[in-house]
Amino acid sequence: MKGLTLLPWILLASVQVDIKLTTTKALTELYEMFLDTIADAIEFHKNIRKTSQSRQKSYANVRRRELEFRADDWVFLKVSPMKMVMIFGKKRKLSPRYVGPYKILKRIGKVAYELELPAELAAVHPVFQISLLKKCVGDPASVVPLKSVAVQDSLSYEDVPVEFLDRQVTRLKNKEVASVKFLWSSQSVEGAT
Repeated sequence: MKGLTLLPWILLASVQVDIKLTTTKALTELYEMFLDTIADAIEFHKNIRKTSQSRQKSYANVRRRELEFRADDWVFLKVSPMKMVMIFGKKRKLSPRYVGPYKILKRIGKVAYELELPAELAAVHPVFQISLLKKCVGDPASVVPLKSVAVQDSLSYEDVPVEFLDRQVTRLKNKEVASVKFLWSSQSVEGAT
């Protein structure tokens, strides 16, 4: 029994016949080879990750716009985020997506700008991120404010059918549905419905 307890120490200190090394030296060399293999695998996977990151970045940057404004530039302000829609009082599908133009007072950091807002927008913080701004091209004085644009209630328009052009009957399971094509007073023959 005493010989069995010393067996691990005997194996570590003994010389291996086939490789002419002690077991400790053989294990050390094997461990170093294993570490080299691991380091190579880590380097390989780092290169793969860099390649995939650069590919994803190139795909993401296709739609990205390089924007930079200066002080005294005029910009429109996007009002689509829900919070801003409520603040600006604009809602529904047909409302404008941008309001303004507003003058840029100064740049704050890399991607934020402070705007000169009118008194009616005093509740809105004047600093906005660059993605919410769109450059005003042309003279900002020529922009018509939306409040001054209105449709008169007395205006009306009636379209009168002029001529009957075509009739089709389509069959749906148990029913027959008729489709009729008319030429209206405001359309040409190509635009008839």
